[in-house]
Amino acid sequence: MLAGTQGDRGDSAELIRDVSAYAQAQPHVEELARRLAAWLTIVLDDAGINYQYIAWRGKSVASFSAKATKMADGKPLYPHPMRDITDQIGARIITYVTTDVAAAADVIKDQLGVADDKDLGLATASEGRFGYVSRHLQVALDPLWLGSASTEMIQVPSAQVQIRTVLQHAWAEFEHDIRYKGTVPPELAPDLDRRFTLAAGLLELADREFEVIRDRMRERLPEAEPEADASDPRIGNQELAGFLTGHYPDASWSRTDHYAWISGLLLELGITSLRELGGLLRGVDSAALSTRMGYKYPPGAVRCLDDALLALYGTRYLGLHGNAHRVDSLLARQEKLREVGSPPAATTAPTE
Repeated sequence: MLAGTQGDRGDSAELIRDVSAYAQAQPHVEELARRLAAWLTIVLDDAGINYQYIAWRGKSVASFSAKATKMADGKPLYPHPMRDITDQIGARIITYVTTDVAAAADVIKDQLGVADDKDLGLATASEGRFGYVSRHLQVALDPLWLGSASTEMIQVPSAQVQIRTVLQHAWAEFEHDIRYKGTVPPELAPDLDRRFTLAAGLLELADREFEVIRDRMRERLPEAEPEADASDPRIGNQELAGFLTGHYPDASWSRTDHYAWISGLLLELGITSLRELGGLLRGVDSAALSTRMGYKYPPGAVRCLDDALLALYGTRYLGLHGNAHRVDSLLARQEKLREVGSPPAATTAPTE
């Protein structure tokens, strides 16, 4: 882990040209990485995936140069750096639990071409070791996220999306910091390797326990009937989260800010109590809606409610102020509801 270094392939004219070319392209690479992260945010939010944050970066010139000089068995590891270094455009998704890593990967693979999908944690485990854990997807340079941006200066045919949990990220960042930014005396390397391995094993156990905690809470949390806050007509975030956990027991948790957002939509619809909401949802066949949507992953609780409101209110829901930023995606989902006739949503239409 800490022991061993890569050789340097020297300052060849070709290498200098590659680094110079990348230096010119780097600002554009940075912009493409920003676009990728913005697209991922929209897609994961729309899918109801719970994540902590999404980061992005265009590989720095110094990092590109260092990687371009790496050797393996006396040969360049990246013979054509501009084409062979595949993490130039990078985005990183940090989730809370491991199942959301898989869910995020499924959402991305459902919408983009994926040239490569590496589960580095699975590879480590198959060797009987503990260590670096991360899911790496090489996604196509697709107009879906590129928009009108040009790829003329980009030779690598894909961008990299890394997905891992908060704990996996903490281990990876600290280990990277020690390995690449610190100077480790050779006599300390074996002991530090052992300690990093021990930490990785403990964090894997913690990730499993977090998963169990979330599942237990999802099973046990009752549909609360809270005290009303006279100063705020909206349904409280915590109360709404508890209600949706009980109403959609198979759904995953949603991002904290999404409960506040959909509470605002409920207020626009004139729904200000859990009693009203519960009565409205009693006529909705949630399983049928989920089947119509064709989910390949467990949707979040807020997404389940979002689907129900779309099925119930249709055009009125599309016109809400809080939905102005996503009318196109709602129209696409509404079309799925119409593919096999009227959606099996409610026994009676909600009153205006």
